[in-house]
Amino acid sequence: MIFKIIAKGHKNVTSRHKSTFEITKDPELTLSGDCIVGVDMDRTMLDFPDEFKEMIADSSTKITVDLKTENGHDEITGFGHEDLTLTHPTDIVIRKSDFTCSRTLMIKADKAARDLDEKLIDDLKNEKIMEVTIKTSKNS
Repeated sequence: MIFKIIAKGHKNVTSRHKSTFEITKDPELTLSGDCIVGVDMDRTMLDFPDEFKEMIADSSTKITVDLKTENGHDEITGFGHEDLTLTHPTDIVIRKSDFTCSRTLMIKADKAARDLDEKLIDDLKNEKIMEVTIKTSKNS
């Protein structure tokens, strides 16, 4: 299954966090938000179809997040988990760890904010639009 979100970059994107990255519905970002790479997203996890949520709430589901801007692109892979509630109204967090909360989209991700493509981050610092494509598939 596929779900798409549009977010915007922000002049305060630093992309320095070592274990997570986040996309938020909030329109503003302070310099302390070193994991946030996108703001003002047009949809949240509350908009996910039920079938999509069910797939994510399964540890055998592989999740891929594609981030694309005018000049940059990155792909992040991780996994779902039974404890993912996907109920946070404003934030989506991708984690390298196995920590779960209402903000967590996936765990055991292969990248965090500091690992993302430099051209992607440069575009986001320049407030470009970012397409976020979330894909789920059953791990065999």
